[in-house]
Amino acid sequence: MSQRNTLVRSLHDVGLAAWFGGALMGAVGLNGGTAKAMEPSERLRLSSIGWGKWAPVQLTAIVAHGIGGVGLILGNKTRLVKQPEARSNTELKLGITVFALIATGYSAILGAKMAARSDEGAAGVTEPGAATSAKLASTQRQQRVVQWLIPLATGTLLILGAQQGEQQRPVAGFLQSLLYR
Repeated sequence: MSQRNTLVRSLHDVGLAAWFGGALMGAVGLNGGTAKAMEPSERLRLSSIGWGKWAPVQLTAIVAHGIGGVGLILGNKTRLVKQPEARSNTELKLGITVFALIATGYSAILGAKMAARSDEGAAGVTEPGAATSAKLASTQRQQRVVQWLIPLATGTLLILGAQQGEQQRPVAGFLQSLLYR
């Protein structure tokens, strides 16, 4: 069982790492940093610019992760049939990936709504200010939650990927011959 999937595994892992890291850095660094802008009217505007610049990279990362994931499933069909724990892990990863995609898409929609109202100003990127409209305040409150769901989901995917790698270790002797014939 010496089949190598280096390219698709790399697409899967590097794409996921960029998706996770970008979402976490955005929530902590970009949103946190731009929330400190001197002018309340600049906070949402600057954050929106930063997220706009990151969006193509994030999309590329998500696509790379998806291509890699499909490639790994196709490359490990036999293993997924013979190892129920690997199959369960893959099914769980697929569900969490769909959730992360939905959260990422919804976050982008919320971000666009916030950008469209950035001239209102705010206490922070996800914190309404005294002059913030009810519509923008609602969007900000939703984004405050959604922005953390993405690194939570993608971080979970990283952990499940590590677990699946551990499941792929060779089994000694007799068990190995049973599992991989």
